Amino acid sequence: MPTYAYRCKDCGHAFDAVQSFSDDALTECPACGGVLRKQYGSVGVSFKGSGFYRTDSRGGTAGVGATASSGGAASGSDSGSATPSTSGSGSAD
Repeated sequence: MPTYAYRCKDCGHAFDAVQSFSDDALTECPACGGVLRKQYGSVGVSFKGSGFYRTDSRGGTAGVGATASSGGAASGSDSGSATPSTSGSGSAD
């Protein structure tokens, strides 16, 4: 069951309450009977592992990077193919 933090608007009394998800939020301060307000804090996140990269969460970006490197490899193959063709046609002359 989660723990919720409350603070009274009138007297400033702050406390935590363990409540079920289905329970209604508390509305009355136990100290003065004033109006309560639920407090929200930051969520703790822990990243574990060897590392996180921009391409890990976006499939489209990884595909673009893979295409660019494939294109570079393909153009390198084309220029390699062009060189033997030129040599071959020079031999045929």
